[in-house]
Amino acid sequence: MTEPYLGEIQILGFQFAPRNWAVAGGALIAIRQNTALYSLLGVQYGGDGTVTFALPNFTATAPCSQGTGAGLTNRVVGETFGENAVTLSVDELPTHNHVVTSYNTRSSTARVGTPAPGNWLGSPTQSFAYADNTIRPDTNFAPNNLVPIGGTLPHENREPFLAVGFCIALDGIFPAFS
Repeated sequence: MTEPYLGEIQILGFQFAPRNWAVAGGALIAIRQNTALYSLLGVQYGGDGTVTFALPNFTATAPCSQGTGAGLTNRVVGETFGENAVTLSVDELPTHNHVVTSYNTRSSTARVGTPAPGNWLGSPTQSFAYADNTIRPDTNFAPNNLVPIGGTLPHENREPFLAVGFCIALDGIFPAFS
């Protein structure tokens, strides 16, 4: 491996930081022992700026570049944003309805896998899930047949991901600013 730049962040496929690297997990480290790295990072990732500063934290997050683009929100170094889980309210769900076309029959021989005239969506002896238990074309389901689900619990809001480790170089070439 070539000598890294001080503060360089690498994606690694194992669960530990190599020698002279640290896991980019938001740890607070002493300024006194890492003055060169502190001069590059400052307190943009946290810390008090007098005794400690923080390393970037990529735990359960995804990397994002700084700046802005057409139609995008401006992002600054060290900013965190987004939610891993979101709870939707009924007002946030799109307006929709549940209508089904059914056909009334008393013959069990008319039950087939594909709806067609003369067939219906249940057994002739079943109580059907319509508002008044009668079968008419284009009838809405009974109100208690479709109820909100989720129990006010959050759902997953992250993109598909592959777990990898982010590490930051604690030692290396000090970058030249020219």
